[in-house]
Amino acid sequence: MKIVLTGSIAFDYLMTFPGRFSEHILPDKIEDISLSFLVDSLVRRPGGIAANIAYTLALLGEHPLVMATVGPDFEEHRQWLESQGVDTSAIKVIPDLFTASFFVNTDQANAQIASFFPGAMAKASELTFKEFDPMPDMAVISPNDPQAMIEYVRECSELSIPYVYDPSQQIVRLSSDELSEGIIGAKSLFTNDYEFSLIKEKTGLDLDAILKHTAFVVITDGENGADLFTAEGKIHVPAALPERIADPTGVGDAFRGGFLKGYLFDLPLQICAEMGVMAATFCIEAEGPQSHSFTLEGFIERYRQNFDDSGELDRLR
Repeated sequence: MKIVLTGSIAFDYLMTFPGRFSEHILPDKIEDISLSFLVDSLVRRPGGIAANIAYTLALLGEHPLVMATVGPDFEEHRQWLESQGVDTSAIKVIPDLFTASFFVNTDQANAQIASFFPGAMAKASELTFKEFDPMPDMAVISPNDPQAMIEYVRECSELSIPYVYDPSQQIVRLSSDELSEGIIGAKSLFTNDYEFSLIKEKTGLDLDAILKHTAFVVITDGENGADLFTAEGKIHVPAALPERIADPTGVGDAFRGGFLKGYLFDLPLQICAEMGVMAATFCIEAEGPQSHSFTLEGFIERYRQNFDDSGELDRLR
């Protein structure tokens, strides 16, 4: 299947704080909050949600196509993605803008405070699915310029392209009607536990209402694993124990990459979710969202140390 990934491409500036943010937040002063944290380290890594998902899919043997906008400073990142097997031919360079930047500070509890500068991502609505011939079999609409996300939802519906909807960080920027439109037209919805609460509050759509329109909903919950919901009910997939915890940045994107690999091969949804959990575990053991590394054989071996696929993963070879 040909899959097109849309969403952010960015440079991640990762910082670590040697304490806990919660110890420095005064609840009775929350409206006047003014904090500065002295960090221990700062590293710059390639990132962005679409690029991160593509990276994990490439590690698993796929050649996903990414459709996004970047600045002229993207070339090194492009070479890195292409060396891993990602198709960057639908990535457009905006000459007068920098590639988007993500600034995140992580404390000792793995809590994060982040800011995002869109840069060239603000021009993502200049891209269109209508330029593809043939049309992709599937699309992923993940956090991006809000107007681009709105247009991609409508184009996919118009062109009959099934899409995975992953609004996450842009839930707060999309209106309730725009968010509902994206969810109702989707093949599936991906979100984390906190984001799903925001979706319910903003749209009035609960899980039962969403499942009347989508085939399944995936809600990740950090160290608790992930829950998969279909019309038949709920499946809980526990987290796999990491060998070490290095950095949580990009773990959700790795989960999506692992899940989508199984989904592209029409594996049972529970196994897809277990593959997502396994990919997320590899990611949290490395620093940065594109630093984990494994072979397909190594992935299958470690998966089978944690889950039982009854031989289904042999189809991936």
